[in-house]
This record gives sequence, C-alpha cells and structure tokens, in this order.
Amino acid sequence: MGEHAVVLSTASSAEEAAKIADALVERRLAACVNVLPGLRSVYRWKDAVERASEWMLVIKTRRERFDDVAAAIRELHSYEVPEVVMLGIERGDAAYLAWIDACL
Repeated sequence: MGEHAVVLSTASSAEEAAKIADALVERRLAACVNVLPGLRSVYRWKDAVERASEWMLVIKTRRERFDDVAAAIRELHSYEVPEVVMLGIERGDAAYLAWIDACL
C-alpha cells in the first residue's frame, strides 16, 4: 500500500462541506477536496432508518495525516458521529502523487 490516501466524509449542507474543505486545504491536511453535491444517504441512527441529502467530500492526503484530518473533521462537523473513512491509494500517477506531497 502506498503512502497516499483518499478520505471520505459527508456533510449536511453545501456551507458545511465548503467550511470543512477550506479548512483541510488551508491547514495543509489535504492537497485537494472534491465536494460532490446531490448525495442521498439512507442509514440507521439511534435504531431508526434515516434519509438525508448530503454532500460527499473526497479528500486527497497522505496516510500519516489521517488522525489530523479526522480530528479537524470532528472539530468542524455538525454531526455527532461524522463519517471519516480512509482508503489507501495503492498506485497513482507519479506527478499527481508528488503534487499531493508538495501541498502538504
């Protein structure tokens, strides 16, 4: 597994997604955050099935930054338990991965 990762999170509004994305990039915890609107989530919360419109955050970073990324998301997020899931990047374009490194 490589040194780079994608972290996934969701936000309850466009404003919250932008706040989190801006903070992660400004703090150099992420090289880039894609904000994808129009997500429809169905999930179980407190023993009930819930449905919500959400915004997906696709966060490009390095594996060793995960704990700091997760802490920042928890700090800025409105959810009691925000989604923070890391997926390792097994391979990627060398120039793109070098760009991630240069941004962090």
